[in-house]
Amino acid sequence: MGAFDWFWKAMGAQSERNNKKSKAVVTAADSAVGDIAALSDADVAATARACVKDGVIADKSRFLAALAVASERKLGMRPFNVQSQAVLRLLEGDVIQMATGEGKTLVGAMAATGFALTGKRVHLVTVNNYLAARDAEWMRPLVEFFGLTVASVTEKMGPEERRGAYLSDIIYAPVNELGFDVLRDNQITSREQTVQARADVALVDEADSVLVDEALVPLVLAGNRPGEESTGHITNVVSRLREEQDYVIAEDGRTVALTDDGAARVERELGIDSLYSEENIGSVLVKVNLALHAKALLIRDIHYIITDGKLQLIDASRGRVAELQRWPDGLQAAVEAKEGLEVSEGGRILDTITLQELMRRYPLVCGMTGTAVEATDQLRQFYDLHVSVIDRNKELQRFDEADRIYASVDEKSRAIVNEIVAINSTGQPVLVGTHDVAESEDLAAALRERGITVNVLNAKNDEDEARIVAEAGDVGRVTVSTQMAGRGTDIKLGGADEADRDAVVEKGGLAVLGTSRHRSSRLDNQLRGRAGRQGDPGMSLFFVSLEDDVVQQGGEDESLSARPDADGLIESKRVRDFIAHCQRVTEGQLLEIHAQTWKYNQLLADQRIIIDERRAKLLDTDQAWQELAERAPDRAAELSDVPVDARERAAREIMLYHLDLAWADHLELMDDVRESIHLRAIARETPIDEYHRIAVREFKDLAQRAVDDAVDTFKTVLIDADGAHLEDHGLSRPSATWTYMVSDNPLSGGGNSVLKGIGNIFR
Repeated sequence: MGAFDWFWKAMGAQSERNNKKSKAVVTAADSAVGDIAALSDADVAATARACVKDGVIADKSRFLAALAVASERKLGMRPFNVQSQAVLRLLEGDVIQMATGEGKTLVGAMAATGFALTGKRVHLVTVNNYLAARDAEWMRPLVEFFGLTVASVTEKMGPEERRGAYLSDIIYAPVNELGFDVLRDNQITSREQTVQARADVALVDEADSVLVDEALVPLVLAGNRPGEESTGHITNVVSRLREEQDYVIAEDGRTVALTDDGAARVERELGIDSLYSEENIGSVLVKVNLALHAKALLIRDIHYIITDGKLQLIDASRGRVAELQRWPDGLQAAVEAKEGLEVSEGGRILDTITLQELMRRYPLVCGMTGTAVEATDQLRQFYDLHVSVIDRNKELQRFDEADRIYASVDEKSRAIVNEIVAINSTGQPVLVGTHDVAESEDLAAALRERGITVNVLNAKNDEDEARIVAEAGDVGRVTVSTQMAGRGTDIKLGGADEADRDAVVEKGGLAVLGTSRHRSSRLDNQLRGRAGRQGDPGMSLFFVSLEDDVVQQGGEDESLSARPDADGLIESKRVRDFIAHCQRVTEGQLLEIHAQTWKYNQLLADQRIIIDERRAKLLDTDQAWQELAERAPDRAAELSDVPVDARERAAREIMLYHLDLAWADHLELMDDVRESIHLRAIARETPIDEYHRIAVREFKDLAQRAVDDAVDTFKTVLIDADGAHLEDHGLSRPSATWTYMVSDNPLSGGGNSVLKGIGNIFR
C-alpha cells in the first residue's frame, strides 16, 4: 500500500501544481479585462489572435481576458475566474471536473474557440442531438465574434449538410454521429464522397460517460445482403422452451442454461444432430444461447420499452431511450419475437468501431464532467489523460445526509414514499433518481395514490426532458427521473424563471433522493450534484436495502447479520461500511470487464489502422491499377483503349470492393470466435491468447485474399468508359445501409432489476 499511497500523493501534488499555475494566469487575466474591455470588437478579436504564435498561445492571460470580454459582450455572461481556469486546463489537454451548474457549456465554447484560434479544428462531443444543436446556436455569437465558424451535426442531416458542417472550425455533434460518419467514410470509392473533415481536437462533454461508461459500445454500419438467412427460426424454437423443463436460471439470476431435455428439443426442432458439434458450436449454439438469454433474462420497461410497435433499448447510464441502439442480431430478434413484434434482421456488418477507438483517432482529447475524479484510473489507463478539479465559484451549501439502510426492498420502498410525502408537505421541491423505467413508474403510481402530483422523466418521454428538468426546482414539485447524467439542463430554484426562488431557498432548496446506490459512485454523485448549484441550499439522501443489486453482487459469497428496527431501518456502522465495500467491488468488476474487453478490441483496432492505410493508398493513388496490371498484364493490355481515368477508377472500385468485403468477413468471423471463445477454457487454453492467435492468423490472409479476388474480377468483369460494371457481375455494394449501436453490456446499469447482468456471454 505504501507505493500506492505514494503514487496518489504524487498525482495529487502534480494536479495541485497545475491548478496553482492556472490560478496565477487567471488572476493576471482578470486584471487585464479592464484594459481589453475598452477596445472595439475588432480590436478585442485582434488581441486574442496576437496572443497566438506559431499555433501556440504565447500570452495566456491576455488571451483569456479577450475571451472573457467577448463572452460578456455577445452572450451576456462574464466568466467566473474558476471558469477561466477550467478553460485553461482544457487548452492544456486535461479532463476537468466541474460541479453541476458551474457553467460547463460556456467553458467548453471558450476552450473550443481557443483551440480554433490556434488553427485547430474542434469536435465538441455531446451526448445527444438536442444538446449539439442547442449549444451550437447558443454559443454561435461568441465563436463568430472571432471570425470563426461553428455548426452542429445531428442525426437527421443528410450527407451534403454534414459535409458543409464538418468544414467549420468548431463542430458540435453527438459522439455516435461522429462515429457513424467515420464508418460511412470508410466505404467510399472516391475521395470526393468523403463527408467528415478530420479534426485535431475532441472536446468531450460528460467525458466520464463517453470515455469510460460507454467507451466499449460498438458503433456498427450494416448493409443488406440478398438471400440472407433469417435467424427467426431459432428464435421461434427457443421462444417455446419451458422454464425448469427445458432451461434453468441460476440462483443469482445471472445466467440461463439449457437442460439435457431442452438441448434435445432444440436439436430435434432445428433438425441437427448436436448443438455441440464442431460445425454448430460457433454459430447455431451461440444464436440459441442469445435467444435464450433474451427470453429468460431481458425484462420489458427495465432493459427496453415498446413504442409504436418498435423495440427501443434503454441507455442504463442515462435512463433514456438509446437512439439507434440495438443488441447483437440474435438477441435483438429474440426479444422482438418474444414481444410479438416484427423481427428485424441486422443485415451484414460492414464495419464497426468502438467509442474508445473513435476517440483515440484524435491527436488531442480533453473533456469536462461533474464526476471525473472517480474515473481517474480509467482515464489515465486507456487515454493517458490527467484530471484537474476546478473549485466551485461559491461554497457548497448542500447537506448530504447519511444513507438510510433497510433490510428489504419493500421496507425501503415504503420509506421512500413516506419521505417524499413528508418533504412535499413543506413545499420543498423533490427530485427522485430511480434506476429504470419500471421503478420510476411504480414510484410515481405509489405517490399519486397518496395524493402527490408527480412529473415523471424516463425513457418513455425524454423528449419533454428540458421542460420537466427546468421546472423541477419550483415550489412543491416532485420529479421522478431515471439517471440524470447528461440531461443538459440546470435545475434552478423557483422554476425556470426563478420567480419563486426566495420561497424555495427558505424551504431548504432542492431535495435529491436516490432510490438505491449505483454500481458506480460516479453515478451517485451525478445525481447528488443536481442539488446545491452555485451556492444554493439543498440536500441529498440515498436509500439502500440489503436486497439491492449493488449489495447482492458486491457482497456475493459474504454473510452479514443485522438487526433492523420495526420499520426495517438498520443503524449500524458495520453495515454502512459493508455497503461501501460492495459498491467498490462492483466498480472493480466493471473496470475488469472494461480491461478484458479492451484486450479483445485492441487487436482489431490495430488491424483497422492497416486497412485504413491500405484504403487511403488505393483511393489517393493509381496503386490499384498498377497492382492489377502487374498481376494480369494481358487483361490490362486489352483495356488500352479505355480512357486512363476510367480504367484507374475501375481498378480502384474493384480493389476497394474486395478489400471491404474481406474486412467485413474478418469482422464477422472474429465476432463468431469471440462469442464462443469461452469454450476454449474447457480445453485449458487462455481465451484471450487463443482469440489473438486466430485474429493474427486470419488477418495475414485477408489482404492477399482481397488482391487475389480482385485479380479474378479484373480479368472477367466488363470495364469501359463508365468504369467497372460490378453489378452485372453480382458484386454490387449494399443498396441500403443503416447504423446502430450494439448495447452488449447490461452490467453498466444499476438498481434492482431482476437481471443481475449477462455480461459473461459477451466477454
